[in-house]
Amino acid sequence: MDEVRGHNGQVEFDGTYVTIRRKGLLARASVGKGEKRIPLASVVSVQWKQAGALVNGFIQFETAGVGGTRSRSGSQTRDASRDENSVIFTKAQMGAFADLRAAVEEALAARHAPQPVHQSAAPVSVADELAKLAALAQQGILSQQEFEALKARLLGSGQ
Repeated sequence: MDEVRGHNGQVEFDGTYVTIRRKGLLARASVGKGEKRIPLASVVSVQWKQAGALVNGFIQFETAGVGGTRSRSGSQTRDASRDENSVIFTKAQMGAFADLRAAVEEALAARHAPQPVHQSAAPVSVADELAKLAALAQQGILSQQEFEALKARLLGSGQ
């Protein structure tokens, strides 16, 4: 579990949820105190701004159905301080936030990676399928008409 403390809140990532917690006067003055849990399935991107010598950076978790906002030059960090999905960090905190960002982006990539296609052990032959249909007809599960229709469809697709 990754947990990092920023300037205006802390972020925890457990592989399933990104949790943002805010406490104290700074939280009350900006976004509000409390906790927000964002399911990883809802995170569509992670926006990042590095901290500099004179300015703080931020991490923002953009969610499905909520379009990202474009800030004017010079006001990105101020705008992020008012966004409930963002946490501001100082230059000293940036390394821990970079590690958190990498963990979230790795989990997102794994979530969207193509899954291997499982193939059945052996293909079923037309003869096997006909035998199954005949057995169902003998048991009375299929009527003779149903059996003939399925047999014709099976033999038609096997050519």
